[in-house]
Amino acid sequence: MSNSTPKPRNNIVKPAFNKENEHIKSTCPNTKTLSKDFKTTANVRTTALTDVKNPKLSKLVENKDTVVPQIANNQATSSEQATKKQEDKKKWTLTDFDIGRPLGKGKFGNVYLAREKKSKFLVALKVLFKSAIKDFNNEHQVRREVEIQSHLRHPNILRLYGYFHDESRVYLILEYAPKGAVYVALMQSPEKRFSENICASYIRQIADALRYCHTKKVIHRDIKPENLLLGNNGEIKIADFGWSVHAPSSQRTTLCGTLDYLSPEMVAGKPHDEKVDLWSLGVLCYEFLTGKPPFEDSECGNTYKRICKGIFDFPPYISMEARDLIKKLLVVKPENRLDLDSVLKHPWILKDVKADTPNSTEHLLK
Repeated sequence: MSNSTPKPRNNIVKPAFNKENEHIKSTCPNTKTLSKDFKTTANVRTTALTDVKNPKLSKLVENKDTVVPQIANNQATSSEQATKKQEDKKKWTLTDFDIGRPLGKGKFGNVYLAREKKSKFLVALKVLFKSAIKDFNNEHQVRREVEIQSHLRHPNILRLYGYFHDESRVYLILEYAPKGAVYVALMQSPEKRFSENICASYIRQIADALRYCHTKKVIHRDIKPENLLLGNNGEIKIADFGWSVHAPSSQRTTLCGTLDYLSPEMVAGKPHDEKVDLWSLGVLCYEFLTGKPPFEDSECGNTYKRICKGIFDFPPYISMEARDLIKKLLVVKPENRLDLDSVLKHPWILKDVKADTPNSTEHLLK
C-alpha cells in the first residue's frame, strides 16, 4: 500500500468553486511553498522540529485573543501582574516561532509545525494569504472561524490558541495533533475502513464534541474525515471550523460543506439548523465502516437524488447495531433524526465503552 497522502475531497463552495480549488492545488505545501510563505519576513529561521510523544512541553495561559507561555515560579505582585497582563496582550509576530515541516494545506494557505521559542511549545501554524481571502470574498468566513474556534473548549475539538497577522498573511496558532488526519488513517487502514470498535469510539467522541458545540449554538456544517485529526493519544480532534456558524435562534440557508455529506435540507435549498451535523455524523459512521460515503455516485446529479430520498444500502459485514444507529441518523426529515444524547446512549456505542468512563462534556454542560 502506498504511503503517499491520499487526495482529500473538495468542498462545495459558493462562489467560484473551480477557482478556489485551483488555488488549493497551487498552494500544496512543499519546500518552495515554505520559502514563499515566509520570504518577506525578516529574522525568521526554519528548523527541523522533533515530533515528541507528548507535545505539551509547557503550559499555556489564555488571553482573550492570544496565548502566552506560563512563566514558572511567578511571584509577581498585583501591580506587577497587571503590568504583565498589559504586556501579554501585545500581538505575536512570526519571529516568536521556529518554523518546521509542512503539516498540510488549508483553504487559503498552508499549515506548518512550529515551536514557540521561549516555552518550546509545539503548535500548528496555519498561514492564510490575505490576497486569496479577499479574492474569494471570504473575510467574514475567516473572521467567524477564528471567533468561534477560539472560544470552544473541549478535549475533542482542536484548540485555536491565538492569531496574528502581517502585511500579507494571517497566522492561526493551533493545537498540534501529532497523529495527523483521520482521512489518511482511514485510507491506510486494511480495506480502507475501520473496525467497528474503533469506529464506535470515534463516533462517540465526535458526538460528544458536537453536543458541546450545539449547547454553545455552534453548527459545524462540515464534519468529514478530512476535518478530523488525531491527538497524541489517538483521540479525535474536530478541526477546520471554516464553514461553522453561531446560530442562536435563526435557521441558515447557505449551501456549504462537501457533496457526499450534504443533508437533504441543504440539497433542497431549505433552511437548516444544527441537525445537519446529525446527518453528517451518520454519513461519517457509514464511511468509517465501509470506506466510502453512502450516497456516492459517479454522477453528481445521482448523488443529489439519493441524498434527497435517503437511498442507501449496507454491505453484509456491517453489524445490525451499527446499521440501526446509521439508519436513525440518516433520516430525511431533520426533526426525526436521533439526537446526540441518544447517540451517546446507543447500544452500539456503549458496548465498546467502559462502564466507568464518564461523558467528557458532562462538566461543561452544567
